[in-house]
Amino acid sequence: MTLTADLFWSFRSPYSYLATRRYRALAAEYDLTITLRPVYPLAIREPTFFERNHPNWLRYTMIDMFRVAQFHGIPFGPPRPDPIVQDMMTRKIAAEQPYIYRLTRTGQAAARRGQSLAFCDEVSRLIWGGAENWHEGVHLAGAAARAGLDMAALDAEAISDAAALDAEIAANQVALETAGHWGVPTLVFDGEPFFGQDRIEMALWRMQQKGLQLRA
Repeated sequence: MTLTADLFWSFRSPYSYLATRRYRALAAEYDLTITLRPVYPLAIREPTFFERNHPNWLRYTMIDMFRVAQFHGIPFGPPRPDPIVQDMMTRKIAAEQPYIYRLTRTGQAAARRGQSLAFCDEVSRLIWGGAENWHEGVHLAGAAARAGLDMAALDAEAISDAAALDAEIAANQVALETAGHWGVPTLVFDGEPFFGQDRIEMALWRMQQKGLQLRA
């Protein structure tokens, strides 16, 4: 029997990136379907979040995300450009955000096609894997193609059906909070949330308790 889980995820979250290829590998190895459900990052949902945080929060996060990448052997580099336009000195979020809406809406368009896990994995490898100017040229088209999708079609849908996509993205956030968490990445399996890139092994353990099997 194929087991199913939802993965709540953000393009701006380095920990989402660090978890995605590992969850994708689980879905390839085991009889498991993981539906990635993109949400808008905290910078969009709560723009004052970064200003309210402890002054050490950003420095520690920077140290930790590079450490996690090194530990797992995952290519990692600061996004160029950042999916969120933000002054990192003042932590102020810019009013104009040219990247995150396109990314999240195309991610939800991929979810409509049942291919959001592959699409968001491939795109996040560009953003967080060191690709410069990932938003230009053929970078995103190549990532979409590797996921079996057409970026031009996703972009067109993100523009023509933006309101409906945003409603679906908002519903993803509600579903995440209903499941018992608010942050990403969070895998929800059988009503139980597993928050963070460091809960993948525990999520696998729980799914194996519920009968998860290797693919034939």
